[in-house]
Amino acid sequence: MELIEYIDGLFIDVPSIPDYWITARLNTTFKGHASIWYTETKEIHGRRNFPWWKSQIIQKYSNGTWIWQKTMSFDNDKYSVDKDPYEWCLRQSKRLKAIDPQMNIQMRNHKLLTQLPGELEHAVKCRHNQN
Repeated sequence: MELIEYIDGLFIDVPSIPDYWITARLNTTFKGHASIWYTETKEIHGRRNFPWWKSQIIQKYSNGTWIWQKTMSFDNDKYSVDKDPYEWCLRQSKRLKAIDPQMNIQMRNHKLLTQLPGELEHAVKCRHNQN
């Protein structure tokens, strides 16, 4: 989903960018299974514009199994002191955004706090309330 957000941002920042510049680079962007899927889909449907590819990507990677895998990854990745807090928080936040793109920041923060150990969660809440 980051790829779609990035490309949507390109169209906003550079509205005159030709659509084919984006779609022509999709084959080098995808890796592994996604690359095979892209190649096969392109062979079947031919050249298409980015809005069409965007809908195909969302359809392919926003299915129940994919969302379940992201949810399990989120649930199993608890914070611990040996992890970089910035990287952990960013990774978990991206997972939540992939699971539910409409989730507001307050709910996302609440879900992140539930992944913290008890004492740390309490400390964060106490410091947050002081400000």
